Amino acid sequence: MAVKKGEWIKVKYEGTFDDGIVFDSTKMNGGTPLKFQVGMGQLIKGFDNSVIDKNLGDEYSIRLEPSEAYGERKEGMTQRVPKVQFPKGVDLQPGLILMVMGPQGQMPASIKSIEEDMVIIDLNHPMAGKVLNFKIKIVETDCEPDPPTTCGCGCGHDQSNTHNGCC
Repeated sequence: MAVKKGEWIKVKYEGTFDDGIVFDSTKMNGGTPLKFQVGMGQLIKGFDNSVIDKNLGDEYSIRLEPSEAYGERKEGMTQRVPKVQFPKGVDLQPGLILMVMGPQGQMPASIKSIEEDMVIIDLNHPMAGKVLNFKIKIVETDCEPDPPTTCGCGCGHDQSNTHNGCC
């Protein structure tokens, strides 16, 4: 039976850049298949849409342009933040990815540069502007929905769990 919008499924996947470097995969996330509700915006648009009308056991590859993934990089998305606002003991280095609080909750940002008393952060998603390639395999369909107390990332942890980096 073909996968439909609203259905809960599990997939195994590997995400690579055009140069073949793996940026994310089922293996990197402990080997547990990714569980999500199709078409509900839990994943990037191109990945989410790609599973519709696929069947259990289907294996396929997709190439996503930035518009189907994390969007294009936007100029003017940097912000100067005083060093004192960062937790003590954090080794502030250019390229470091950290979570910051934005208007829609937590979001990733990267350190662009460091000045004497200021840190310049880039609020573009670290994957913005990048072409992403995925190998995907549908490993389970008609899954039970996650209980309402789970975090919503498909890992099965409840909202009070620290997630150990899964989200």
